[in-house]
Amino acid sequence: MAELKVSVVSADNEVWSGLAKQIVARTTEGEIGILPGHEPLLAILAAGEVRVTTLEGDVVTASAADGFLSVEHNTVTIVARNAELV
Repeated sequence: MAELKVSVVSADNEVWSGLAKQIVARTTEGEIGILPGHEPLLAILAAGEVRVTTLEGDVVTASAADGFLSVEHNTVTIVARNAELV
């Protein structure tokens, strides 16, 4: 089963990291879903929620603003000036 390695990072700490099967985030272009095998991507985050569905099916939700989302080789990095679990 393919999986995503995910890191959600704020300016001063790591908010969450782990393995996931899906990510949904709000970008300046609209909401985007990321699944394993996604094309490389760099997007600017809009203020809103980042929802991470873990391999077990749990959903981890963080609020994030002022940052970017990067996808490459099933690694997703979300860096935001302000990010926290909700």
